[in-house]
Amino acid sequence: MRILTHLLNIVVFISLFVCSACHWNERTGNPKAIDDSLSVRESLPPSPVVSPEESIEKMLVEKGSVVKLVAGEPMVNSPVALTFDDRGRMWVAEMEGYMPDTIGTGENRPTGKIVILEDNNGDGRMDTRNIFIDSLVLPRALCLVENGLLIAEPPNLWFVDIQHDKAGKKMLVDSAYAEGGNVEHQPNGLLRALDNWIYSANSGKRYRKKQDKWLIEHTHVRGQWGITQDDLGRMYYNNNSQNLLGDYFAPGLGAQNSNQRRVAGYNVKIVADNKVYPIRPTTGVNRGYMEGILDDSLRLVKFTAASGPLLYRGDLFDKGYYNNVFVPEPSANLIKRNVLTEDGYMVQGKQAYSGREFLASSDERFRPVNIYNGPDGAIYVVDMYRGIIQHKTYLTAYLKNEIKSRELDQPITCGRIYKIQPQDKSTQPVILAGKPDQLVSLLQHPNGWVRDKAQQMLVDGKFVEVVPALHQYLTQTAKPFPLIHALWTLEGLAVLQPGDVLPLLGSSVWPIRMQALSVLPSIMNKNNYQQFVPVLTEMLTNKDTLAAPYVAFLLQSIQAFNKSLADRLLHTIVKQYPDNIFVSDAVIGNLKNREADFLKTVMAANADTSLAINKQLQQVVYDLTNKKNNKDSRKLEKEFPKGYALFKSTCQTCHGADGNGIRSLAPPLNKSDWVTGNKDALISVVLYGLTGPVKVSGKLYEVPEVTGDMPGMGNNKDISDEDFAQLISFVRQSWSNNAEKINVGDITKIRDKYKARQKSFTMDELKKGD
Repeated sequence: MRILTHLLNIVVFISLFVCSACHWNERTGNPKAIDDSLSVRESLPPSPVVSPEESIEKMLVEKGSVVKLVAGEPMVNSPVALTFDDRGRMWVAEMEGYMPDTIGTGENRPTGKIVILEDNNGDGRMDTRNIFIDSLVLPRALCLVENGLLIAEPPNLWFVDIQHDKAGKKMLVDSAYAEGGNVEHQPNGLLRALDNWIYSANSGKRYRKKQDKWLIEHTHVRGQWGITQDDLGRMYYNNNSQNLLGDYFAPGLGAQNSNQRRVAGYNVKIVADNKVYPIRPTTGVNRGYMEGILDDSLRLVKFTAASGPLLYRGDLFDKGYYNNVFVPEPSANLIKRNVLTEDGYMVQGKQAYSGREFLASSDERFRPVNIYNGPDGAIYVVDMYRGIIQHKTYLTAYLKNEIKSRELDQPITCGRIYKIQPQDKSTQPVILAGKPDQLVSLLQHPNGWVRDKAQQMLVDGKFVEVVPALHQYLTQTAKPFPLIHALWTLEGLAVLQPGDVLPLLGSSVWPIRMQALSVLPSIMNKNNYQQFVPVLTEMLTNKDTLAAPYVAFLLQSIQAFNKSLADRLLHTIVKQYPDNIFVSDAVIGNLKNREADFLKTVMAANADTSLAINKQLQQVVYDLTNKKNNKDSRKLEKEFPKGYALFKSTCQTCHGADGNGIRSLAPPLNKSDWVTGNKDALISVVLYGLTGPVKVSGKLYEVPEVTGDMPGMGNNKDISDEDFAQLISFVRQSWSNNAEKINVGDITKIRDKYKARQKSFTMDELKKGD
């Protein structure tokens, strides 16, 4: 589908960044087709700004729950992310400069801030505002570490010392944290995880502070906007059109072999049901005029802007809420609740309700973009509160008309933070005193936020004096959560020993055994790795199916010290689990640049091509062959610099840097007949968009393999026709493609032909040449 899906079908907001750049929306039912902006607009009342209290009145929340205001404008402006410190104060990232109007005038002005909000009288409302740092350009994430604050300000990741609640020395951690991409497709989140590393959504990097240096390692790319974790440290996330994605395995494993395009057990569709149930017409979405986007009552049918999810780990709601995942959909002004179930190491989920939501609002400007656990056990909601949240890169003419006619572009100086709690319970934040023994006690707290924070403070404070107390927790296997936190606290303090972990590897409690396996790469070295080999071998001998993928992942650590031993164990595990896709991909993670040779060996032992290990290896070998045949991109980057930059910012996120497409997002551009064929059709897609399904080189791509609709970019005034010509030329000549270049005249011809067009094209239209 040719540039086909890097953009997204977003919605008025597509979640500020959650608006993925690419969607192939499934057509279900027979919703009323909307031909233009006017026919929708005439049936809707205006959506003026209302006070926070009035906005709460417009919310329908789950029975027994109540929404309370924590902060509103002018206390907070355009919030997009927050974190709590040990005193219960909020540190909030304000993206004030985002989309001042429909063409993004002045978006790159340094108006962003990190502010500290504090409740001084204990009434639950923030009453003081302190600007920690200002003059930022579109800050999007933050994380407290030791005596400083990590701040994501694309393209940079900064670490700023905290000096009396003001910014001190500023250190550049990563100049390419958000390299390339645009506001909707840049890394964010900065989740400080159970394993003491910091992870981001939409990023293949993880970070960790070690003394005065920052470590940066490769990890799996996860989701688009927002990231959360469960009690075992597994990650959950989403993209704009997917309710919930996540990992079956620990976050630090399985990402070592860059030749693998995907690893089974990571980026799994946890909740397949993407339907949403708004309580108001939601015509202010990017493709609201298209059939299938809205139902007969003009309400959004499915997610188009799923954003920052929360796995609830608090102690305020009933136990039935624990481990539920809440997902905001700002385009539909709602928050969804999903219930998870576990089966071994696999996690699946379903929507908590049929035909309704945990929270839904009739206030169109209610834009929940992130949700968090709080120190008091409540659920905290970041509401950007504005009419315009769709970025200019993908803004359709239809939505521009909606915004203009209904005066949704102003004001941009609002913002609210709410908390949701049980109606019959009061809240009291847990204040974490800095005394080490008290922090150790808090590792037992029923609120997951408190446990996480206590662990972080012990690690940040380098409180090695608590090691004996932490060792005591390691013996209390009847209480997995404090044991798990004690294990990772010891790891964070760099005092964890093999003798601490070996007994846990034999635990009959799977979560404990899982954590012991997960921590091994942190402590395994050339002097001690042999202590673990008998235990891992015994797991294989005893056919510990839960541990098998972990053992396969861990062989990379052994391989660094004893390659022949690691290879023997690899062959053992392949022989035992030849048709287990999770084990197979974990095995392949050890085989970087050895995949073809290993394939010959396993095929000689068992030539059944239907076995998971053979299929997965064959795919990696095939991908490597394609990669070797690809052209050297450096020449094309120099020849089409604007086109290359545009590809990186708008297409690569969904179609992949290698042009081979990304599962659940977009089909391939490499070897695509859409790309190398009729240039007029390709230009039409880039300018006006394409709605699926679509057939690429004989294969039909439709939901769920790809999702959504690709909006065109022809309305973006920042992109010239010369830029479009370079972009399309770059794609037509990249990888294994070899088609003629495009010039500005080709672009002009298509604009003249379709000058009044708003709708995306369909495959059939373009094939017919209409």
